[in-house]
Amino acid sequence: MSARVVTGARYGLRDWLAQRITAAIMAVYTLIVLVSVSRWGEPLGYAVWRELFAQGWMRVATLVFAASLAWHLWVGVRDILMDYVKPDGLRLALHALVLLLIAFYLGWTVEILWR
Repeated sequence: MSARVVTGARYGLRDWLAQRITAAIMAVYTLIVLVSVSRWGEPLGYAVWRELFAQGWMRVATLVFAASLAWHLWVGVRDILMDYVKPDGLRLALHALVLLLIAFYLGWTVEILWR
């Protein structure tokens, strides 16, 4: 009889679906930004970006994009680390480092959007 090793990872459909949903959210956001910027027809400068991000809906959309990017990044990097980093202690340390960096960047995004 072989012993099953439980790692606590969530494999399968949930992660696959999370990757697809977050990718779709990021694609829609990219299209929204392209359409919003291209319809003004003026050169892209600070004033155009400031006007775009002065609108509350754009800040919320950007925050949703950033959260989707963070989740997408976490699922991808976590899977890569689980596949290629074999020592448990090193893998755990890298997981913690990646999570801290993602949280830092997400917090920084909130600060930029609402300062």
